[in-house]
Amino acid sequence: MVKRLDEALGRLLDALKSQGLDENTIVLFTADHGCHFKTRNAEYKRSCHEASIRVPTALRGPGFDGGGQVRELVSLVDLPPTLLDAAGLPVPEAMQGRSILPLLRGERAGWPEEVFIQISESQVGRAVRTGRWKYSVVAPDKHGGRDAGSDRYVEDCLYDLLADPDELTNLIGLPSHREVAAVLRERLIGRMVAAGEAAPTIAPAPPTEPRGQRRVSPEEARS
Repeated sequence: MVKRLDEALGRLLDALKSQGLDENTIVLFTADHGCHFKTRNAEYKRSCHEASIRVPTALRGPGFDGGGQVRELVSLVDLPPTLLDAAGLPVPEAMQGRSILPLLRGERAGWPEEVFIQISESQVGRAVRTGRWKYSVVAPDKHGGRDAGSDRYVEDCLYDLLADPDELTNLIGLPSHREVAAVLRERLIGRMVAAGEAAPTIAPAPPTEPRGQRRVSPEEARS
């Protein structure tokens, strides 16, 4: 599949060059989700995990011809403002997300320190991902194919991506990470409100038995 996609993108770029359009055309390749191949739940793609939420994204053309990689957290909602900005068009104030062009110029001040994730169909879920942490909640009494959101969620997942990049150890409910979960809960609610949702109630996960984890401070939760 990767080989076929590479070939197809190459044909597209060749066609633009042959038509003399490559110098004034921006090409964006991306996807709407990744795939965890039923390793996280009973279906293929809808969960808070990295395999689902990390998607391939590449831009080429005027403004994007310097090469390199953006290391900041970027969301799909940032792509429409980016394309408008790169084309010299105004970005409507009501549009969510922001252009990544300042990041390409090294202007990182004020860039959000987390991305907001909405999960549907497999569940009604919400999550926030920072540079280090992944925090996810689910609405157990809602149907993912019917309900767009909920006013009540329950904590579902907490991963320390620095220590556990493969997300093998769910830390939610551990006394050692209770303060981290509290900080991330407020960050998630803030992002939900910013996206136009009403502030929900998020119930803490039931306590689980400690497994030797050290206590993590709220300051670490902000990393």
